[in-house]
Amino acid sequence: MIKAVIIDDIPEAITVLTSDLKTYCKNIEVIGSANSVVSGSKIIKELKPDLVFLDIQMPDGTGFDLLEIIDDADFKLIFTTASDEFAIKAFKFSAIDYLLKPIDPDDLMKAVEKVEHQHNPTSRLELLKGNLENQKRIALNTVDKIHIVQIEDVIRLESDINYTRFYFEDGSKLMVTKTLKEFDKMLCDHSFIRIHQSHLVNTNYIKEYTKQDGKLVLKNGDRISVSSRKKSILMDMIAKF
Repeated sequence: MIKAVIIDDIPEAITVLTSDLKTYCKNIEVIGSANSVVSGSKIIKELKPDLVFLDIQMPDGTGFDLLEIIDDADFKLIFTTASDEFAIKAFKFSAIDYLLKPIDPDDLMKAVEKVEHQHNPTSRLELLKGNLENQKRIALNTVDKIHIVQIEDVIRLESDINYTRFYFEDGSKLMVTKTLKEFDKMLCDHSFIRIHQSHLVNTNYIKEYTKQDGKLVLKNGDRISVSSRKKSILMDMIAKF
């Protein structure tokens, strides 16, 4: 039996989630709940749960603030959130599970199943903390592994239907099981620019733009087509260099 704690500032949310866990996840036992960062950190330290369902926005701070308070984060973690874009971005960066409210029972069961097979929860939480502080790393899911890479080492990304191919500074490539659109949202604050429906590039690797053929030349020699719709955005960005 997995002992769980729910931390959420909305009483109804705690009640509904507790009920859903009893109905759909019979291997989860809710041993306590809290409604704030302070009370949540106290109950975690006191009860030492195996799993924590953690809300993002609370009256006295965020779920991320709570993680900073906990020194010995030896528990598995599922975030719950209504629509927080930043939170979703952080979860994807760290490959930690999250659930969008209202929580769908199928999503809940899948998340719990993943948690059951999650190893080294402490190291996963440390990765999240590191990403929240500087967001220099990203977790990339391939068919058989999760690769943790430095964002600065990524030269460009290329769409391949529902997959994305990453190109790295050392010449290696990686096919990742997410769409380019998802990575565009994640990396827009990290010097990446969408220059084409199929291409996202790291501006730190731009060498030149050739007006004759409308292509962007990168430092590794790659020549990428720039769509007419994205050209003005690219030109504005280059003018600021």
